[in-house]
Amino acid sequence: MIFLVAAFLLLGVLVGPPAHLPPAVTLSAAAVIAAWLLIFTVREHNRRHRQRS
Repeated sequence: MIFLVAAFLLLGVLVGPPAHLPPAVTLSAAAVIAAWLLIFTVREHNRRHRQRS
């Protein structure tokens, strides 16, 4: 039950602020985060691939 309460609290914190921002700001922030995650994924994949070789 505590896990469910924590999950709803986290969801409210993450989803609440974008509801009050203009769509352009929300989409640009989402694009920056997505690009950062993509770069991180590629770097981690390359790092693990080099360690195996």
